[in-house]
Amino acid sequence: MILKLIASKNSQRRIALLLGISKNTVAKKISFLARIAREKNRQQLIQSSSVQEIIFDDMETFEHSKMKPLSITVVVEKYTQRILGARASIMPAKGLLAKRSRKKYGRRKDQRRITRERLFQDLKNTVGSPVTIESDQNPHYIKSVTRHFPKAEYIQYLGRRGCVVGQGELKEGGFDPLFYLNHTCAMIRDNLGCLVRRTWCTSKTIDHLQDRLDIYTNFHNNFLLKSRKKVAHA
Repeated sequence: MILKLIASKNSQRRIALLLGISKNTVAKKISFLARIAREKNRQQLIQSSSVQEIIFDDMETFEHSKMKPLSITVVVEKYTQRILGARASIMPAKGLLAKRSRKKYGRRKDQRRITRERLFQDLKNTVGSPVTIESDQNPHYIKSVTRHFPKAEYIQYLGRRGCVVGQGELKEGGFDPLFYLNHTCAMIRDNLGCLVRRTWCTSKTIDHLQDRLDIYTNFHNNFLLKSRKKVAHA
């Protein structure tokens, strides 16, 4: 029940209230469930057949304060919307908050490239050959892709504005070539309470955020996608 509730936009305090248990018990169970989910996700990647088309991008959130932003690299199998990986990394603040962030918290490291390449390294045995990889036109992506998938067909699309304030994953107007990724990222943001743009249910540490991402990846692939297939079949 805790796994289903944490992956359905509930906070730790609300889960404790609904189940009649201590919030400390919920916190310990989430860490336990995250370890199990990570191992299950790893085993499913090893056992899965070769993936021929993948889409990836970074989505942003924060830990404790908007002056401490985080990036989440999400890799999705095209058409099936199966999440192949979701990794959080530290990034420096930008825009109007950059100066205030440096003054209060010091200079933050940018670990996005390292995290992205570690994720690609883990996916090498899952991704088939040849493989088609798609993303937006972020200039930092191409080096990582060519380093780990030199034979892949890499296609980049022009980024577009979001249609809803705070939900940049949902794009406005017409056909979206990255729809399967953007729709999956919108599901992640909507189903994890700590990722909602305006919320008091924020991640306090990057490790806690990663625990929730691992739990949601397992829930998404093994519950949401399978239930969708059952409905479509019916």
